[in-house]
Amino acid sequence: MSDTNFEINGTCAAGFGPVRDAFAANFAERDEIGASVAVAVRGEPVVNLWAGWADPGRTRAWQQDTLTNVWSTTKAMTSLCAHILIDRGELDPDAAVAKYWPEFAAGGKSGITVRQIMSHQSGLTGLLVPATVSDYYDWDKTTSRLAGQEPLFPPGSTSGYQAITFGYLVGEVVRRITGQSCGKFFATEIAGPLGADFFIGLPRAELSRCSELQGVRPSEDEQAALAQAYASADPAALAALLNPPLTGDEANADEWRMAEIPAANGHGTALGLVTVFGTLTDGSGRLISAETLEAARTSQGRHTDLVLGFPLEFGLGFGLSGPEGHYGPNPAAFGHDGFGGSAVGADPEAGVAIAYVMNRMGMNLVDDPRKMTLIDAVYRCL
Repeated sequence: MSDTNFEINGTCAAGFGPVRDAFAANFAERDEIGASVAVAVRGEPVVNLWAGWADPGRTRAWQQDTLTNVWSTTKAMTSLCAHILIDRGELDPDAAVAKYWPEFAAGGKSGITVRQIMSHQSGLTGLLVPATVSDYYDWDKTTSRLAGQEPLFPPGSTSGYQAITFGYLVGEVVRRITGQSCGKFFATEIAGPLGADFFIGLPRAELSRCSELQGVRPSEDEQAALAQAYASADPAALAALLNPPLTGDEANADEWRMAEIPAANGHGTALGLVTVFGTLTDGSGRLISAETLEAARTSQGRHTDLVLGFPLEFGLGFGLSGPEGHYGPNPAAFGHDGFGGSAVGADPEAGVAIAYVMNRMGMNLVDDPRKMTLIDAVYRCL
């Protein structure tokens, strides 16, 4: 049921009215519960809007500082941690992962490179031993399992989306180099200096600010289609998506929120995401140099992804807009979508960054209509 009783709060600069209209339409026409959208042009915020409810029961209003689990949109933030180390010369994307994490060489993985784990070409799409959600709260257990197992396809041969494992793979490399967990490194090197309201591993003191997610609710037809897809799925897809299966409701547990799951449990506001990504479009080089940014958004090949089942192009940790226009009409724009509909994107040529976070999780794996209508509106305003 569409919400016709909502108030839009926040700021919207002159000329960006279409973004506000598109945001309102997400509530009036697309069943939104609660959400925020932010846009920065050359690093300066021009849109920061929020509306709706912080819980599916509609008992708590969404506030300016409401935090939301953004699922795989987190991967964009985790990737930036690695790019900072690349920029400093402390991490070589073409070096073997085992150079930094010696135990990783087990299971025939001595030749897998940092580039391959960052572009979803490692073959480590998921765990081979049965796993539970609570296993994700144990960093050493999960990274040890990944270090010991064999790839699910020949590394470098194609892409297989590392839905949850991406964060442990990249995060452990960050930890081995810096001595800090990925979440602490992000807080120290990115969120703190920029004043960005985003966390990988939420402090207990911030729990009260969290929105409650409404996980995916597939119809009978959608459930049948999923069952048919899984029946013929590649083992790499089954490991990524069904070990364990996730509905989205898992992210409402305090244990999930406070763990560090750097592929999937980042919490923040849309403005927090845009505060970070705005630095990649303003020419300042505050986080990484122009050269490192260009390398980060250079395509690592276009593949029909073994896990997601459709053509995608990844850079190093970022999805590329490509011919489909995932992040706008510039094929070289980049960003990341999150399970359920959140997203962050940047287009350095246009000087724009955009982020959307919400608590009603949709069924689209990428390009949720709520995100796409906002991106279209932003480009109409530029």
